[in-house]
Amino acid sequence: MRLTWEELGWERVAPRVGRRRLPDWDCTVGLVVGEGAALMVDAGSSLAEGARLRREAQAVAGHRVTHVALTHPHFDHVFGAAAFAGAEILVAGGSPDVYESGRGELCADAVRNGLDPRAAEEAADTLVRPRQYVWGTWNLGLHGGVEVRLVRTGEGHTAHDLVVVVPGDPPVVFCGDLVEESGEPQAGPDAVPSRWPAALDRLLALGGEEALYVPGHGAVVDAAFVRAQRDALAERFGAAGSGVSR
Repeated sequence: MRLTWEELGWERVAPRVGRRRLPDWDCTVGLVVGEGAALMVDAGSSLAEGARLRREAQAVAGHRVTHVALTHPHFDHVFGAAAFAGAEILVAGGSPDVYESGRGELCADAVRNGLDPRAAEEAADTLVRPRQYVWGTWNLGLHGGVEVRLVRTGEGHTAHDLVVVVPGDPPVVFCGDLVEESGEPQAGPDAVPSRWPAALDRLLALGGEEALYVPGHGAVVDAAFVRAQRDALAERFGAAGSGVSR
C-alpha cells in the first residue's frame, strides 16, 4: 500500500522529492521518486536504520529503491547502505579506499559518537563496495520525466563530497555535510578546509538563487544561508572560493 510522505514522517520538499531528518545525529536523507525507479540520498547510520528507510521509501514510491547516492563516507550517512539490496550505489570518485580499507576507522568513529558497538561492527562488516564513481557530473534518469544530476563538487567537508541536484521549480540540492543548519559545519581530519568555500561556490552555481538547499543536518535553507556559511568558512579557515556565486 502506498502512503504519503507526511504519513511516514517525511517532509515533501518538491514534487516527487522528499527528505527525512533522522534521530540521534539529526542526519538528513532524501528520496527522489520516478516511474519504476527511485534514488535514495544517503542511507542512515546503521543497518536497522537503513532497512527502515528502505521500507518507508518503498511505501512512498510504490516500488523499490533502484539507486543510492552517498554524499560522503561518514558512518551516519553510509552505514545503512547494505540494507538497499540490489540498488546501484553511487559515490564521489576517489573514495574507494574509504569503502575498502577504511571500515575500521568508520566503525571506531561510530562507536566514539555513540552507536552501539555491535551495530557499528555489523554495518562496517557489510558496508557496500560501490561500483559507480562520479568524477564530474552524472546524469541519472528515473523515468517519468524525472532527471537528477550527481556532481562531485571538489574537496570540502571531506575529500570526496557528492551533491545531488534535482531540477525543477524550484530546484532542490542535496548538499551532504558541505552545508549544515543545525550546528556549525564540522571539519574532521578528512576535511579539506582550504577548498571548502570553493565547493560551496560551485554548489550555489549549480542550484542558483531560487533553489532549496537540503543540508546534511538541519532544516532546508536558501541560497543566502549557503552564501553566509561559505563566507564564515572562508573567514574561519582563511580560505577563499572562486567567487562564482557573487
